[in-house]
Amino acid sequence: MTELALQQYLDFAYIIAVILFILSLKFLSSPVSARWGVLAGEIGAALAVAVTLFNPEVTQYKWILITLIIGAGVGVPLGMVHMTTVPQRTALSHAFGALSAAIIGIAEFYVGTTPTRFQMGEIALEVIIGSLTFTGSLIAAGKLQEILPQRPIVYRGQNIVSLSVLAGALGLATALVVNPANTLLFPIMVTVALLFGIMLVTPIGGADMPTVISLLNSYAGVSAALLGFVLNSKVLVVAGALDGSSGFILSVIMCKAMNRSFTNVMFGAFGQVQAAAAAAQEERTVRSASPEEAAGILAAASRVVVVPGYGMAVAQAQHKVRELYDVLSKKGIDVRFAIHPVAGRMPGHMNVLLAEADIPYDRLIEMDEINGEFAQTDVALIIGANDVTNPAARTDKSSPIYGMPILDVDKARTVMVIKRSMNPGFAGIDNPLYYMDRTLMLFGDAKAVVNGLVHELSANSH
Repeated sequence: MTELALQQYLDFAYIIAVILFILSLKFLSSPVSARWGVLAGEIGAALAVAVTLFNPEVTQYKWILITLIIGAGVGVPLGMVHMTTVPQRTALSHAFGALSAAIIGIAEFYVGTTPTRFQMGEIALEVIIGSLTFTGSLIAAGKLQEILPQRPIVYRGQNIVSLSVLAGALGLATALVVNPANTLLFPIMVTVALLFGIMLVTPIGGADMPTVISLLNSYAGVSAALLGFVLNSKVLVVAGALDGSSGFILSVIMCKAMNRSFTNVMFGAFGQVQAAAAAAQEERTVRSASPEEAAGILAAASRVVVVPGYGMAVAQAQHKVRELYDVLSKKGIDVRFAIHPVAGRMPGHMNVLLAEADIPYDRLIEMDEINGEFAQTDVALIIGANDVTNPAARTDKSSPIYGMPILDVDKARTVMVIKRSMNPGFAGIDNPLYYMDRTLMLFGDAKAVVNGLVHELSANSH
């Protein structure tokens, strides 16, 4: 086979890989076809890697095999984590992908021939984005894993300092474009970019992690696309562009779901505990209920809407929630699940957890569709959700979440809230829902409380 014929076969295989990437995004847009989306993406990535190994420019495989073994050794354990830790695992995936792009860009600068000014601009931009995405993703993973403080870490003039650091990195990049031979500036530029990634994510609170995760995904994709230009790899350009654009679109959707702008998410230090709310909380009382009382109310209901939140994920209660769904459904009760776009720590977090527990897809109802039905709902059962059910978003203009679309659970005839304590959610805001006359608090670990409800309902059915 001639070299020209081989290259044509390789290009055709790359086109197939790109088509699979596009189909993957299409399939992932629906829970019903999501498994096919994952499979299409995996096949496309495997095909792209295999085809690259057949490229005539690849003459030695020793280091490739070594790095593949090391990567598999790291990736397999990461892929076997609990579903509740998928957000931090996703953040680590973004970190590794961005680090890979940055390291390859650095290697191109030092090992390759002296780049032209245009090539230097490509390398510098790719390395800057890859470096800041790497450290930013590590900070996000640390916050999600609760190794680092989840509340925003802020100080006076922080945004000015952070943007000045970014300007410094871009300034060094510009100097390198003007004179690519000035190699001493390159490691300084990389260091400054790494520092900016830390400064970018540290001031962001846990409430904004869904948007941050999708935005870091977008950055990683852009870095990969730029790397494709550096390496003259068309498939990497397309794959990175798909990843970057889809991540950006998802970030826009997340911001719209919170009725907030990008600048407010990235620089608003959203999530600081409100002192006034804490003081007001001490002056009000709440009504609590035992599992027996709550089970009696659920058993008498005709329509129940379950609202899952991150508390359900932390307690790994999704399988007990499935048992609750089964026992209520057997009693002829209509049970559905209200899904807020930013519930949990990453986009689609609640959908993933409930799907893992084999809860039917048609029972998962998006916020816009189910909000009009809460007034006809007998019981709204909130499991570890805080800010996405806070009616202050509709009524309190002084609240940081004012204007954010929420689930209208307060319109249900009875509201039950499963919560460990009265501490505020990630937004650091007290929730007036907990003090309503129609609200009953079920204090405790979500898994244990739901298990108690299942036990009581099952006992009463005999």
